[in-house]
Amino acid sequence: MDGKALILSGMALILIGFLLVFIGTIVSAFNEEGDVEGGGVIMIGPIPIVFGTSRGAAGMAMVLAIILMALWIIAAILSRGD
Repeated sequence: MDGKALILSGMALILIGFLLVFIGTIVSAFNEEGDVEGGGVIMIGPIPIVFGTSRGAAGMAMVLAIILMALWIIAAILSRGD
């Protein structure tokens, strides 16, 4: 894959992420009912640090952490160049 294609795809993914956050904020501003939950994952190498405001949010963050760890391991194996 060309370096320019990787840069453009990365920029596109960042733009899509910003748009999704913006749309989610607008939708939740007009939705008067429901609870707000949040969670996240901080990846330090292949080791995740998971946090959340509830068990459900932390569970979803753990699923995300497992996916990120698997992707990290796959990228590390593929980049060995054997």
